[in-house]
Amino acid sequence: MSETTQNPAAEPLPAAAPAADATQAPAAGAPAENRQEAMETLLANANAKAAENYDNYLRAKAEMENIRRRSAEDVLKANKFGIEKMAEALLAVKDSMDAALKVENTSVESFKTGVELTARQLTQVFEKFSIVEVSPAGEKFDPTRHQAIAAIESDQPANTVIDVMQKGYLLHERVLRPALVAVAKAKAPATEPETPPAA
Repeated sequence: MSETTQNPAAEPLPAAAPAADATQAPAAGAPAENRQEAMETLLANANAKAAENYDNYLRAKAEMENIRRRSAEDVLKANKFGIEKMAEALLAVKDSMDAALKVENTSVESFKTGVELTARQLTQVFEKFSIVEVSPAGEKFDPTRHQAIAAIESDQPANTVIDVMQKGYLLHERVLRPALVAVAKAKAPATEPETPPAA
């Protein structure tokens, strides 16, 4: 073998062509067949992605419908059974009233004692559920909590509650029922009797 003979294995190999990116359009100089295949691949990938996004949209829409339905059911249950705990607490008061009505030959004193016991039970229920009594005698009239049904001349300052016809109640500072009250108003000035004209 001559010295000028070269080893073919020693010759540098041509650089490998870069792999085609399925997400990129083919080069303008590529053969038409390759361009068509690449475009078909891009279209197939885009269709697959669109189908995946549409499936995700349908799943999200269904989940939102489920959340909306569950929320509506929760609101309905809250409206229907929201007073369940208070109703349970009131059963003891009802039991006391029923027991008092079954007693025969009761005296006025024992009947009064039973009513006082029942009233205490009811007050405890009110306290447990933050129902506060409003009895504003002597306080300044508050239109957000009181309802004036009479104005009476009085020596007290004007708009002072001087009588409570019906107590009011608050639930967590929210008015359940305003107190029905009479408020003070200034007395009219005294008028001197007219003297008859001289004859």
